[in-house]
Amino acid sequence: MELQGKCVLLGVTGGIAAYKMAGVASALKKRGADVEVIMTRNATQFITPLTFETLTGHKCMVDTFDRDFKFEVTHIELAKKADVILVAPATANVIAKMAHGIADDMLTTTVLAARCPKLVSPAMNTGMLENPITQDNIRTLEKYGFTVIPSESGQLACHDVGKGRLPADEVLLDYISRALAPKDLAGLHVTVTAGPTQEAIDPVRCLTNHSTGKMGYAVARAAALRGAEVTLIHGPTALQPLRFVRDVPVTSAQEMFEAVTGCFAQTDVLVMAAAVADYRPATVAADKVKKSEGEMSIPLTRTADILGTIGPAKTHQFLCGFSMETRDMVAHSADKLRRKNLDMIVANNLKDPGAGFGVDTNLVTFLTPDGAVRQLPLMSKDAVAGAILDEILARKGK
Repeated sequence: MELQGKCVLLGVTGGIAAYKMAGVASALKKRGADVEVIMTRNATQFITPLTFETLTGHKCMVDTFDRDFKFEVTHIELAKKADVILVAPATANVIAKMAHGIADDMLTTTVLAARCPKLVSPAMNTGMLENPITQDNIRTLEKYGFTVIPSESGQLACHDVGKGRLPADEVLLDYISRALAPKDLAGLHVTVTAGPTQEAIDPVRCLTNHSTGKMGYAVARAAALRGAEVTLIHGPTALQPLRFVRDVPVTSAQEMFEAVTGCFAQTDVLVMAAAVADYRPATVAADKVKKSEGEMSIPLTRTADILGTIGPAKTHQFLCGFSMETRDMVAHSADKLRRKNLDMIVANNLKDPGAGFGVDTNLVTFLTPDGAVRQLPLMSKDAVAGAILDEILARKGK
């Protein structure tokens, strides 16, 4: 699991959004994390320690001087044990304390003693959040190395509308994952393509394919979590935008060609996971093509070959292509690897169970110019993304 073996310490303070942290604690456990929770006294007015104890399997600490535990200096032990601390919701009061080194309860004492990455998610009334004092305290936390997760906007518990909402669980989880991921891609600019392209026939219809973009998005997310500067160039998808990446939406193969070639000089690693159309209509009708008797033919012309263009021109770039086949997968993929001067190709067979479009798993084979052919077992697309980046790093180091 993604967070297996990692200890996440949640600091829950006295805001109405404290109840939402039960969902975060549960999600962290499902991802394999060891979860500890410290609550402020005020937080216990909104949700009970028993809730977190049931979800995490650990005693939820509130009182610095609680004697009901094995003998150790608890705040020091938790500070040493934690791989990351998330304070959420973080009230203006606790933000002010942390910014100025005040340690007058179990949570602020533990945060002050900890040396692991520290995340803070402010959640409060808009007026409190935008108060210059609070803003100055937030900047102070950032100066001392805290990562501040931006508050969201919307209707607050006090019925005001504005900034101050606690972000959704998935946002907090992504920040935790990024804090815990190895930063072995730091300093690299990774460009990833994903999803289908659409080639217009007329203002209503288009030629496209069944790609959902899930594999490319997984690679982009994994690269961003591991410290890379990521540009995600994608065709039309139904997926939620990724955090921590530069998002470049395109529609047609020509637009994708222009986007990729436009940033290629600054790219260190290109992962071409998109299903780019090979052909487009030779002409696009200005008005909707009306149905008529008999059959209809649409003349097609080739689209620009992205990898075929940049492959021979690469300098320092590492090029990873994708090859989806329905037969003779290895032979066809090896030919594509050679013709387009790639450093690696990720091949799969659409007919293999679990390897098609729109599913959350993939069954892939890596091919490289030295003749190596390595098949991976059926894995989640997130796990495949990690394996692809591991292979790229190993190959780049040779």
